[in-house]
Amino acid sequence: MKKTYKCEVDCANCAAKMEDAVKKIDGVIDARVNFMTQKFMLSAEDDVYEEVLEKAIKACKKVEPDCEIEV
Repeated sequence: MKKTYKCEVDCANCAAKMEDAVKKIDGVIDARVNFMTQKFMLSAEDDVYEEVLEKAIKACKKVEPDCEIEV
């Protein structure tokens, strides 16, 4: 499953760090955080998608506590 969400991120460096952190999560096929478009794309297996999404949001918040991902 692949979905894109609106994501408020403050800088390109933070977006890159968030993307790297999410890609390290088990079950993630691909992840993109785009600072310019303020989008977060997550691709993961259907059966674990919700669990992976939850972990991805937590990982993003660790990098940038102010970030908001609209699910």
